This record gives sequence, structure tokens and C-alpha cells, in this order.
Amino acid sequence: MIRYVLRRLLQLIPVFFGTTFLIYTLVWSIPGDPFAGKCGQVKCPQTFVDKMTERYHLNDSLFEQYFKYIGKLLTGDFGETFNEIPVGDLIGDAYPVTLRLALVAICIEALIGVGAGVLTGLRGRGFLDNLVLMSTLFLISLPVFVTGIVLQIVLGTEWGIITPSVSADATIGELIVPGFALGSLSMAYIARLTRTSIAENRRADFVRTAIAKGQPHRRVVWVHLLRNSVIPVITFIGIDLGALMGGAIVTEGVFNINGIGGLIFQGIQNQESATVTGIVVLLVLVYLFMSLVVDLLYAVLDPRIRYD
Repeated sequence: MIRYVLRRLLQLIPVFFGTTFLIYTLVWSIPGDPFAGKCGQVKCPQTFVDKMTERYHLNDSLFEQYFKYIGKLLTGDFGETFNEIPVGDLIGDAYPVTLRLALVAICIEALIGVGAGVLTGLRGRGFLDNLVLMSTLFLISLPVFVTGIVLQIVLGTEWGIITPSVSADATIGELIVPGFALGSLSMAYIARLTRTSIAENRRADFVRTAIAKGQPHRRVVWVHLLRNSVIPVITFIGIDLGALMGGAIVTEGVFNINGIGGLIFQGIQNQESATVTGIVVLLVLVYLFMSLVVDLLYAVLDPRIRYD
């Protein structure tokens, strides 16, 4: 296992450098004046342009710029915005809110999605199966921002159960409805994925063997059937955490949440290249970390998998 972990960590290194270089190139090689509009309606003075050019190493080649940026990043320095605000401070303020929102969405989609998938997978075709299939198709057909706006209007404006906008504290209770909206699409996919996996494994040899041995029905379902069926679901949920953090930009906009989504939206709108680069690189790290965690969970869920 240790050798496998080390090998996976070594594999992540070229992936990290490749993806971050691509991101850096796309953000910083945009044609045009990088300081356009940074000084209001007037053209920026030459002293400001020279200072910014030196700070971001814009006279160097793209490779030199990138490796200087990565060198600072490895020390925890995400750079500064054009207004000299540390990007790390902006991320530090916004990241916990988005992380809480993504975790709430993950919990909701895992509980409801896996629960619905297990029930329909075990019972087979019937009213409940048709209800889940129709409701998941409905959620898949709706864009996330439509789901968020409908929930905001119905539960917030019409019924008064929630506040339409989340407060600056963004407590877990306030994030439940935005988390449901954010995770609704993945919840539908998880329900269908779990249902299909359960239905296939019900006829597998290891399940028939467990039943033939006279094991209790509950043990057959929870230990043999469900444990092997949730492996693809775990993969989906693990990778989905990174996608949720990147995709929170729409949900955070609908519910006025001050998280990473709003920060990256402002960064793109204001052409703050350092902010956009820092956030996207952070999301890449989340993807890579969750990919490693998911791979390691395979051995826990399925003892037949060996890494040596």
C-alpha cells in the first residue's frame, strides 16, 4: 500500500505541473493590455505599468513567469491582486464558505441519492422505481440555477421558510437549501448509478453464494451487495467534490453567498488574473487530492483489490 501511495503521489506531480501550466498560459497570455481599465476611465501612468510589469514578471518568457509563480505558490504565496491585496487572504475568507456549501451538497446528494438508489435497486420495478426515475429525470433536465431560483422563490419569497439570501456568516442551516440546489444534479446521477449497480450485483455469484450459505438477508445486503455496489458511487462522489466547488459560482450568485464562486466571478469580470489563477490552481489541488483519496478507498471497500 505504501508503494502504491508513493507511486500515485509521483504520478500527481506531472499532472499538477501540466494542468497549472495550461491554466497559467490561458489566463496570462490573453491578447491585449493587461492593465486596461485598472485606473478608471484614464490610462494608467507609466510608473504603475512598470511596477505591475515587474511584479508579475511580464517581461520574462511565459515559462519563466510560470516557474516564478509556482515557486511562490509552493511557499504558500498566491500572489497579489492589482490593488495589492494578497490573493491568499481573499481565498482564506471565501474558501471556508464554499467548502461548507460543497460538503452540505455532498451529504445531501449522498444520503438522498444512495438511499433512493438502494431502495429502487432492491425492490425492482414498481411505483417507487418509476417515481425515482421520473424525479431524477426532472432534476437532470433542470439547470442548477433554475432549481436554485425556484427553491428561493417558493421557500423564501412565497412560503417564508428560509431567507432568500444567505447571511455573511453562512451557517450550515442557511446552506441546506443552496446545498440541495447545488447537489441536485449529482443527486439524480447518484440515485441512478446506485440503482443500476445494485440491480446488477443482485445476480452476482458472490451474492448467490452468501444467500446459499444461509447468511441473514440484512448481512447479504449491507456487507456483500451494498459494499461492492457503492464503489462506482464513491468514485463519483469523490470527484464531484472538486466539481461542486468549481460549479458553486452559479448557486452562490443566486443565494448571494460570499464564497469562491463569487470571488472567481469578480476576478473574471475585473480581469484579475492573479485571483483567477490562484483559485483555479487550488481547485486542481482539490481534484488531485480527492482522486488519491478515492483510489485508496477502493481497497477498503473491496478487499479483492490489491495494489502491489
